[in-house]
Amino acid sequence: MRPWLSLLLLALAAQVAAAQDYHLQPRQIAADTWLLEGSRDNFDKTNGGNIVNTGFIVTTAGVVVIDTGPSKHYGEAMRQAITSVTQQPVVLVLLTHHHPDHVLGNQAFTDVPIAALDGTKKLLAEQGNAMAENMYRLVGDWMRGTEVVLPTQTVTEGARQIGNHRLRLLALSGHTGADLAVLDENSGVLFAGDLVFYQRALTTPNSPGLDVWLKDLDTLQALPWKQIVPGHGPVASDAQPFAQMRDYLGWLDGLLRDSAARGDDMNEVIRAPIPARFDGVNLSRYELVRSVSHLYPRYEQKILPQL
Repeated sequence: MRPWLSLLLLALAAQVAAAQDYHLQPRQIAADTWLLEGSRDNFDKTNGGNIVNTGFIVTTAGVVVIDTGPSKHYGEAMRQAITSVTQQPVVLVLLTHHHPDHVLGNQAFTDVPIAALDGTKKLLAEQGNAMAENMYRLVGDWMRGTEVVLPTQTVTEGARQIGNHRLRLLALSGHTGADLAVLDENSGVLFAGDLVFYQRALTTPNSPGLDVWLKDLDTLQALPWKQIVPGHGPVASDAQPFAQMRDYLGWLDGLLRDSAARGDDMNEVIRAPIPARFDGVNLSRYELVRSVSHLYPRYEQKILPQL
């Protein structure tokens, strides 16, 4: 190969690598607690799939990571971000659920226990490869080298002491059927995973039912939290994320129920007007289309015995 061509290829490779930088900036939100906040947009080749909130807690026994992000590259960038804050080693990863934007960074953490609910491990084993393939289509080279890594440790509901931090683990199910929420009882920070979306429309591909989800919100809000980290959207220190979630879920449930009672088809339901109060909720129309495809057949089936 000619020297000038080699130099050109190296320069192009460097440009690609520079362009694919997640620019993760840890933000301290409480004592020992750091957030890596993602975009509220959809997956695309600009954000590399970084639409998720991940975080970590620095304890005297080491660092606890909450979710690993959408790709191997993200997981590696997350580890670098952690070392910019502390020299403490990572000792545990907790996965809130199996969706790809939360778990496909696992490859960067194979030297430590990766823990999740048993249901999360089963769902990731069943759906992980298909989800990873879809992420490759959506965000391209950001996913290079990414493979599914399953959890190595199963957790159950209850308290877990890690160094000087006591974590309360909650096993819930409204979003995917297996949803882990983590309350740091020292700081009062609640990592709610995708049980809570804020200013970004919720996703429903694995939800067992909106009624189940609403009950989970009651459980979470009753906890002694001081700040809530949603799976997507800004951190809050008041109950507004819960209010918005209940409002949105209630509206969506009513829309699907009433549409099924009228005998509307899916094309009619996805064109339904979205209330103006949700104007600030990103991707509402996009996620309504998806939620109708996920959930509407169940509502139609409930109506059939009455006809």
